[in-house]
Amino acid sequence: MRHVLLIDLTDEAEAIAQYEAWHAAGALPPAIGASIRAADIVAMDIYRSGNRLVMLMETGPDYDPAAKAAVDAADPAVQAWEAQMDGVQRPLPWAAPDAKWTQATRIFSLDQQP
Repeated sequence: MRHVLLIDLTDEAEAIAQYEAWHAAGALPPAIGASIRAADIVAMDIYRSGNRLVMLMETGPDYDPAAKAAVDAADPAVQAWEAQMDGVQRPLPWAAPDAKWTQATRIFSLDQQP
């Protein structure tokens, strides 16, 4: 299943550069990659335009966001990573009070068009 999620970064060049450095090829802490893969997230890409981030995530049949959240809450490495991200990420103004990334709603698919 495909998920499209959005979040903003602090609108400062230094914060944006730091976020990109943390996500550069080979820079992700191994424990974070392992946590993502263990949740049956089979692909994840993050794109940036200005200070807006878009995450495309493909999940397998065993992906359960609530279960991942519970496992993440008990994992010190994930908690440290999330605290680091909290320093530069900003939820969208319309995000749910407890949400970081906001799920986008698909409104168009070429597959559904003539």
